[in-house]
Amino acid sequence: MGKCAFLLFILLMGSTAFAVEDTESTFGGRVSALNQIGSLLRIKVDFKNMKFLNKRDKVEFWNETSPDNRCASYVVAKSSDYLLLKVPNYDLCVSRVHLTTGSYLYFESVDLNKNLQIAKELVNILLKKQVALTARWQSNKRDLDTYPDKMEGVNKRYQVLREKLELEWRKELSDLEVDKNQTLKIFQDTQARLDDVNHKLEQYRVYDTNLEVDRWALDKKLYYKK
Repeated sequence: MGKCAFLLFILLMGSTAFAVEDTESTFGGRVSALNQIGSLLRIKVDFKNMKFLNKRDKVEFWNETSPDNRCASYVVAKSSDYLLLKVPNYDLCVSRVHLTTGSYLYFESVDLNKNLQIAKELVNILLKKQVALTARWQSNKRDLDTYPDKMEGVNKRYQVLREKLELEWRKELSDLEVDKNQTLKIFQDTQARLDDVNHKLEQYRVYDTNLEVDRWALDKKLYYKK
């Protein structure tokens, strides 16, 4: 085996020995601050599932070069970029994991894994609801999209009825006008005939006497016919 091949073999073996299993509950971070008095460890992190890591969740951490030497801790606080961990066996972990500011560590949390499983179950429920609501939304949208056509149909139908009603209305008015004219004509004809009859009655009226009472005084006893 040549020297180059031997070095490549050593590098491959080393990378295999120190490889970190990439799981949803495993993440990496860099030590930004150490607090020996408070047994606290502040880690700069940036991983997508950080939002599922809660206060009091247990977290194990280790150095890439010593994956079997793990230390226990739990989350005290967190921000969008940092985790604050409480390390019960702080002094032991400093030597075991080689804790120093700037060190890059790997972390794993069983509680994070549980939280992720719960989140997945919730996501499955929400996906089912999403499918149902999407189907309902699409059905409602189809119904809404048909309303302009429905309104146009109603408008056309009532436009026809309106035109028909207007024709009937105009016909009724016309019939009334014709009837009025006929009645007026009959009325005028009847009036003329009545006037003629009254004229003839006056013309051919026969009086009972030809003498009239002469009212020449205030006393009625003095009236006489002449």
